[in-house]
Amino acid sequence: MRLSTLRLPALLTVAAVLSACASTGPAEGNYSVREQKLSDECQARGGILVPTGAQTGRPETDNICKITGGASRLTSH
Repeated sequence: MRLSTLRLPALLTVAAVLSACASTGPAEGNYSVREQKLSDECQARGGILVPTGAQTGRPETDNICKITGGASRLTSH
């Protein structure tokens, strides 16, 4: 009897830990959809989406918008 009364709380603890690790998924679209939206927004600003090297599963963190032309604070004389 004592073993089964200890087993239930242990199983409940394991279940709680595993459910905390489960992902609920992205709020709006999958990775490629969100990455394409970021790319479109970046291109509209005159840039190109470049990977940072991170692999977090969030395209907002995994990429940066590198502005490729036209924007400069320096003036030519």
